[in-house]
Amino acid sequence: MKTNDRMETYRNIIEEIRAAKTLPQKIEHLYHTAKKEGKTELFQSAMLECYAETPDNLLYAAWFYRIQQAEAGLEKHPRGINWAWAVPLSILTGLIFWALSDFQNTTILDHLPHLFLWWSPVATMSALIFMVMTARKNIVRGVALGLGLLATSAYVILLAPSLGAPTKVNYYLDLAAIHIPLLCWLALGISVLGFKSTTENRFAFLIKSIEVMITAGLYLIAGVAFGGITVGMFSALNITLSDLWLRLIIAGGFGLLPVLAIASVYDPTVAPGEQDFNQGLSKFIATMMRLLLPLTLGVLVIYIFVIPFNFMEPFKNRDVLIVYNLMLFAIMGLLLGATPIRVGDLSPQLQKWLRYGIIVVAILAELISLYALSATVFRTIDGGITINRLTILGWNTINIAILLWLLIKQFKTDRQKWVEALQAVFALATNAYLIWALFLVLLIPWLF
Repeated sequence: MKTNDRMETYRNIIEEIRAAKTLPQKIEHLYHTAKKEGKTELFQSAMLECYAETPDNLLYAAWFYRIQQAEAGLEKHPRGINWAWAVPLSILTGLIFWALSDFQNTTILDHLPHLFLWWSPVATMSALIFMVMTARKNIVRGVALGLGLLATSAYVILLAPSLGAPTKVNYYLDLAAIHIPLLCWLALGISVLGFKSTTENRFAFLIKSIEVMITAGLYLIAGVAFGGITVGMFSALNITLSDLWLRLIIAGGFGLLPVLAIASVYDPTVAPGEQDFNQGLSKFIATMMRLLLPLTLGVLVIYIFVIPFNFMEPFKNRDVLIVYNLMLFAIMGLLLGATPIRVGDLSPQLQKWLRYGIIVVAILAELISLYALSATVFRTIDGGITINRLTILGWNTINIAILLWLLIKQFKTDRQKWVEALQAVFALATNAYLIWALFLVLLIPWLF
């Protein structure tokens, strides 16, 4: 939400509270509406202002003490996890992964295992069912998005043979396997946020997504350790597990992770902006990202000085360009994770240095990305357009544009509003990611 829109919303809430100064039911309705839309903080601030204006109003006074208790944590209760849905859906997902993991007998056109194309839509379908059944809302939208993702994988399988040349078929299958998980993540966001959402809620969803991925990674580490111990125990008895059981442990165990990770850190009953970001893993991730920022800055500075000594390498080696793209996505994730949820989360001094760090990292990443883009353009002119080159050109252009817009917003926006400006850029970036990912999966085969 832009600053002007935010102030307008704030004034509207104040006027509504003033108009309902003797109507408890009306104010309760206003509160729940604000909570649903991720505007609880605006409602609370407006209520406190109304109370300061009219401290003898008993209804305002009751809300004042209610807000004070909430801020003190007296109203907070441990979030209940809906294990009744999470566990069965995790097991079902694991069993499907197990069935698809027979790579010798389940491959697409003798190139790509079915599991690589289906794992993310299947896991997302389970995650969507978990979220909508827990929240008891947006059920039709969630199921429709899940079915759409499954249909996308089917579309890829049906369309791939029509590309003719085996090289083009393999390139497209690999491309789809990489980008369908991105579409799945965006579908989760649409399920939660709808097609119209505030900047605060969209940015909160992005931050929570990082938390879910890291949680899934922690579960994966634990699962690998458990699987290794299990296989080792049987090996100690000279018992070799069959391929069937090994696939159950590996692929089936991996299938348990997506829903369990979401259930562990995300509460589907409240809007993303109302999630808890002040403790536990959320606090750790934000701190870790900010600590990585100066380290990344140092690496980028050194890299800038090293480039002239190997200037032509990305012009000759495609693998170097792939590394550059991965680097750019990693930096985008780092900048996203380092951005505060709320301005008041950090001291003014820390905010100043964090803002400077983000700006400098963005500038250096922009320079390296322009260098990589020039190499991609050179290779395209020299060798012609291919599916892979068009993909890299698109992602380079999008991320360069995002970084450029980030820098423009930071230099043009009032320093007091730098966090809101940064959040707005990342929220807008999701639209570009969605459009380009859809193009690559659904439309790019028709160009080749």
